[in-house]
Parts: sequence; C-alpha cells; structure tokens
Amino acid sequence: MDKKVIIYTQETCGPCHAEKEWLKEHNIDFEERDIRKNAAYMNEAIELGASQTPVTVIEGNASKEVVMGFNQEKLSSLLGL
Repeated sequence: MDKKVIIYTQETCGPCHAEKEWLKEHNIDFEERDIRKNAAYMNEAIELGASQTPVTVIEGNASKEVVMGFNQEKLSSLLGL
C-alpha cells in the first residue's frame, strides 16, 4: 500500500482502541499520535478540525483525506479494502 496512515488517539478512547485493532486486522501500517502525550499532536488534531478522537489522516498520491471518528465504511473505501 502506498498510503500513509496517521491516527490521532488518546489512551481513554474506546473507539481509538477499536480502530487500531481493526487496522491491525487488515494489515494496515499506521503511525499513532497520542494527543495527551504530545502537545504538538494535540495542536495538529485541532488544526484538522477534530473535536474528538480518533482522527485518521490518509495520505497518498498527492491526496490527503481526514476521517473523524472510527468510520469503518469510509476507512475501507479510502484504503481500498
């Protein structure tokens, strides 16, 4: 897969844990950015328009898609699953 996946999370977020497990089940590599452990990640998530976690950024081929919340249908579509 030629797409980069970044997921903004926090430890107490149930949907974050569910999305990470879902990505692992589908063999999707991702970079996790915990917004509670790094203020820069918190600011990045806010700049993306986030009001909750998870926030997933999928970059590839000069495109950038942002998914708010754990939306399996949208993630599947964007990741070609």
